[in-house]
Amino acid sequence: MHCPNSGQLGEDLVAQWLQSTGWIILHRRFSSRWGEIDIIAEYDGQTGEKLLTQHSLLIFVEVKTRSSGSWDAGGRSAITPQKQAKIWRTAGIFLAEYPEKADYSCRFDVAIVYCQKISKNLTGVTANQEALATSSVPGYKFKLQEYILAAFDSLIDNG
Repeated sequence: MHCPNSGQLGEDLVAQWLQSTGWIILHRRFSSRWGEIDIIAEYDGQTGEKLLTQHSLLIFVEVKTRSSGSWDAGGRSAITPQKQAKIWRTAGIFLAEYPEKADYSCRFDVAIVYCQKISKNLTGVTANQEALATSSVPGYKFKLQEYILAAFDSLIDNG
C-alpha cells in the first residue's frame, strides 16, 4: 500500500496536534545543505501568551509516516545516528539564522504516524490501538500513534 503524499499528510497531522497542545509552528520542512527538519515549533505557554524568557523551548520534530507493512520498526530504525547528526546540524543552521532563539532550550522529538488504507467493504467496529490524533483523506486514515519526547540528545550547546 502506498498512500499518495503520506509524508506530507503525516506531518500535517502532527503539526495540527502540536498546535492543539499549545505549540506555535515556526517552520515546516526547514532545510539546509545538511538536511531537513520536518517541523520546528516553539512552546507558547499554557496561558496562550508567548514565553519570552530564557526558559523558552524549541522542538525539532522528525515525523515518520509508515504503513503497517513497513520493515523499519514503524519508522524508529530510520532515525540512524547519521540522520540524527543531519538534524543536529540543520538545527544549528536554524539557530544561526534566528539568533533571537539561540538561548532557547532545544529538544529533538520523533512522531510516529501510521497510514492505513480504509476498506470500502469494512462494516462494523474494528478494534484499534489508541491514537493521540487522527485524520483522514479519501481512502486512508492517519493515526499519530506515538510521540517520543527527547528521542535523541542534542549536540547543540546553547547554554
